[in-house]
Amino acid sequence: MNNKLYGNLIFELSKEGRRGYSLPKNQFGDYDIPASLCRNEDAALPECDEMTVVRHYTNHSENNFGVNNGFYPLGSCTMKYNPVINEEVANMPEFTGLHPLQPAATVEGALDVCEQLQQHLSAIAGLSRFTLNPFAGAHGELTGLMIIRAYHESRGDSKRTKVIIPDSAHGTNPASAAVCGLEVVEVKSTAQGYVDVNDLRGILDDTVAAMMMTNPNTLGMFEQEIPEIAKLVHECGALMYYDGANLNPMLGACRPGDMGFDVMHINLHKTFSTPHGGGGPGAGPVGVRAGLEQFLPGTSDARSLADVKAIDFSSADGGKISVGPYHGNYGVLLRALTYILTLGRENMKMVGPLATLNANYIKESLKDDYLLPIEGLCKHEFVFDGLRDKSTGVTTMDVAKRLLDYGYHAPTIYFPLLFHESLMIEPTENESKDTIDGFIAVMHQIAEEARTNPEIVKSAPHNTPIGRVDDVLAAKQPVVKYRDMV
Repeated sequence: MNNKLYGNLIFELSKEGRRGYSLPKNQFGDYDIPASLCRNEDAALPECDEMTVVRHYTNHSENNFGVNNGFYPLGSCTMKYNPVINEEVANMPEFTGLHPLQPAATVEGALDVCEQLQQHLSAIAGLSRFTLNPFAGAHGELTGLMIIRAYHESRGDSKRTKVIIPDSAHGTNPASAAVCGLEVVEVKSTAQGYVDVNDLRGILDDTVAAMMMTNPNTLGMFEQEIPEIAKLVHECGALMYYDGANLNPMLGACRPGDMGFDVMHINLHKTFSTPHGGGGPGAGPVGVRAGLEQFLPGTSDARSLADVKAIDFSSADGGKISVGPYHGNYGVLLRALTYILTLGRENMKMVGPLATLNANYIKESLKDDYLLPIEGLCKHEFVFDGLRDKSTGVTTMDVAKRLLDYGYHAPTIYFPLLFHESLMIEPTENESKDTIDGFIAVMHQIAEEARTNPEIVKSAPHNTPIGRVDDVLAAKQPVVKYRDMV
């Protein structure tokens, strides 16, 4: 491989006068462009021949890592394999050629997809009804909290302005509550990683609107006191909100509605296999228990793909949520329904148990080399507190960088914040024992390197186009323009 083509920027390959394109003869005549719209100087664009351009971007594309390339143990975000059939369905011209403003008579099949999906999600979650409107998990959180606010205000209970959130929660939980105009109250975790029920009792009162929880929690532990927690929250007049980010291990095992949750969002792009990352694509349908359906951004009386009701605090069944009137990210909805129908009822029941089996197998295989702060059965993910042997000086960051040399994407690191050297691993249910055994062997190899040759870990990665960068400088002073480099 030509290293110059592989490692350089397209600007560095530019040669004045080279062209990688040809334009057809002008058939439209010449028109004057207003001076106010014209550049003062030519745009600084690279000049390359077509072969150079194709090779350059093809080579760079091979630096992208995803589940189609290799193992992706990214805890807290289920980077699940996206079956090819999902893409085939989502790219059918019968779907891609639709316009959201078409009348219902011309899009009955597409509307039926939405209805089928919400029915399946309701059955999986143990809830009454879902809206497909939200475009992402955090957007779903905001929608769910708006539903909770609308519910309380419809009863004239406007003093409920607080949301209780565990200290181990995903960062989007307090952010969504703040955007919704609600005050965040933190509840502590026990040494075993569960919600401290005694601490919870002390902060419950008639100003609490809801409690947000992820179950299993961010440590991958199933909240064993969930029946008591739901009972206490409901007794004070508040609602239970389920963050669906960790729904994957629950499939086939239990349902949020049966645990006592009233409102939840599902990250379709995590649990139901759409590839995601880098900001999208995503979808965050929101479901509610019986009695709260009127507060949903609804689609049951839709006259077109764009015709949805929405949340309006002045009316129980008014308006739409802020992003627009459409049925959410329709391509993600198609992929999710395809995934659900392909698995079927029986195979869907295997998802959660297999994800749990894979995670526990890795955890037990590595805990001699990596510090496990919380013992016990985990669900889909677990957290190490870095290497067990701290005397080597090798950090979680170093381990993550060294994994790149062995062809593995790094897990989530330094989250959750409960441990100083957090290293969160989530294998999902898709991975074979062969793949998992290979990952385990590499993790043991890195631990051995840390003991015998720590510098090779501390200076990693060595086999990537770019070596270790100054992460702080890159975050605070990013260079995003070629001109700023020269």
